[in-house]
Formats: sequence, C-alpha cells, structure tokens
Amino acid sequence: MGGSFRGIEVEGLVREFGKGFRAVDGVDLRVEPGEIYGFLGPNGAGKSTTVLMLTTLLPPTAGVARVAGYDVVKQGAEVRSTIGAALQEAALDPFLTGREHLALQAAMHGIGRKERRGRAVELLERVGLTEAADRRVGGYSGGMKRRLDLALALVHGPRILFLDEPTTGLDPQSRSALWDEVSRLAKEGVTVFLTTQYLEEADALADRVGIIDHGKIVAEDTPDALKAEVGRSSIEARPADPRDLDDVARVLEQFGEPIAAANGSAAVRLEDKSQGLADVVRALDRQDLRVAGLELNEPSLDDVYLAKTGRKLEGAGDREEGTA
Repeated sequence: MGGSFRGIEVEGLVREFGKGFRAVDGVDLRVEPGEIYGFLGPNGAGKSTTVLMLTTLLPPTAGVARVAGYDVVKQGAEVRSTIGAALQEAALDPFLTGREHLALQAAMHGIGRKERRGRAVELLERVGLTEAADRRVGGYSGGMKRRLDLALALVHGPRILFLDEPTTGLDPQSRSALWDEVSRLAKEGVTVFLTTQYLEEADALADRVGIIDHGKIVAEDTPDALKAEVGRSSIEARPADPRDLDDVARVLEQFGEPIAAANGSAAVRLEDKSQGLADVVRALDRQDLRVAGLELNEPSLDDVYLAKTGRKLEGAGDREEGTA
C-alpha cells in the first residue's frame, strides 16, 4: 500500500478479543477519495470495531490500515488531524449549549477565536440547529444530538468522515435530514465511511457497499451491481377482471418463471434483464387483457444480504462484539 493514496486502504485487518474471538477477521477494503462507502451488517458483525481501528481508537491485532495515506498505528496523530468521526456514543456535555460544544471543539483543534465563532454559526445552520444553539444539550432530542455530533466532527474541515450508525434510533424526519447532509458532504469531496444496519440507508447513500458478517467481508460492490448479481427483477399483474387471472398468468409466463403473488394477481421473475413493463403491456394488449395493476419489482439489498449470509439483516446479530 502506497502512502500517496488519500482515501482508505485496509489489508488483512484483524482484531481479537478475549479467548481468541475475532471481531474483525482479515478485512480488506479500499475507499476512494470522495466516495461514500457503506459498511453494512448486523450488531456484532465487526462494523464498529473496524471503525475504532481506522480512527486510531483501538489498535489492530494484525493487518495494515492507512487513512489519507497515514498508517493508523504508526501515524495516529496525522490520521486524527485528517478525519472527523461521529461514533455511536456521542461525547456531549448536557450542561453545555450546542454553540459552546462547537467553540470547545474548535479550540481543541487550535482554531482561532474569531474563526471559531464563524465556524460555529456556519455549522449550526448547516445541521439545522441555529434556533437551539444556545439551549443546553441535555434538553436536545436524540436527532438533535446526532446532528450536533455531526457538526462537531466537521469543525476542522476533515476530508474523511467516519459515521458509525449515525441514524440508529432516529425518527424518519431526522434520518432524512442527516442523509441530505451526508450527500451534500460527498458532493463537496468529503470521503464518507458509513456503517449502518439499515438496508435502505446503504442503498440510498452509498456509492459502494461492503457487507460484513462474523468479521469478514462477504460481498462488496455498488448497490446496483450487488442486486443484479443475486436477483432478477419480477413483474406482478392484477387483472381488471378477476376471471382473466389464468390468462394473464399465461402471458406473464412468456417472460419468466412463476413466483408467489398477492391474491388476485400473477407474477413472474424475469429471465431477460432487458425486458420490462412495456414488453409485458404489449403482450397483454395482443390478448385483449386489461390489468388494474402492473408492477415491476427490482431486487433489493435485503435479497443480497440473504443470499450472502443465509439470513435477513433485521435481528440477525447473534453475538455482540466487545466494543461494538
């Protein structure tokens, strides 16, 4: 691995805890500058342990990791000066206001007093906390605390940002607001390493996804490529006249194998990826069959996770790692 690469490079990363349990078991990955990399897996899979190593908060048992060209073991200070991190447990003082938190963080990074004030105003506005800036954090909601934690991670203008399950426990509105901010940061050239349990979050935000299970990466690619690899699209049709169900099913079978469908509907999994709704509509028209509903269903990251691990993601964590 070369020192000039400004993204994230990991080779053979291992972290063992008591009795030889490997929370991270030989992880290799590469995150390009300006990329959003989604690290997907259940609790206990090794996500948070990986982040703790990449942010220099936990030494690896084995392997090499470079962040922004710096070795996380040998050049920890340089790594920390380059990155921002919003981890699962936000270190917030309930008696300080949001503005005071940002001033303190800026001072710790050696930012001058005048620049500190301007930076606090900018970041509070950016994360939607201007009106709450002078309220004590103890009175903030969970979503407000996560947004403040993100602002704190951005005080010094990092080029690489680590977000460890940033939307866990948030309401849909707060989650959406945080997604918007992450997307905006990436457009500005910030590299984002995002760990998440949420399939929709990885699908919506990530340029590439790595799926980790029992400490090993079991799949890695763009969300679309992963979905295309494990599944084919399906089409479901509901006839306008229920008596036409068998005829509609026969037309659909020209396009693929029958699969389970809702009552009163027929469905097939497409054999040819180039075919879509228009082809099915033309075939139904030729038979003078009218439909009340026609739906194209794409494979999901849930399908990918099931194919790669043998189980669904929700509730799949079966062994908690020591630091996750």
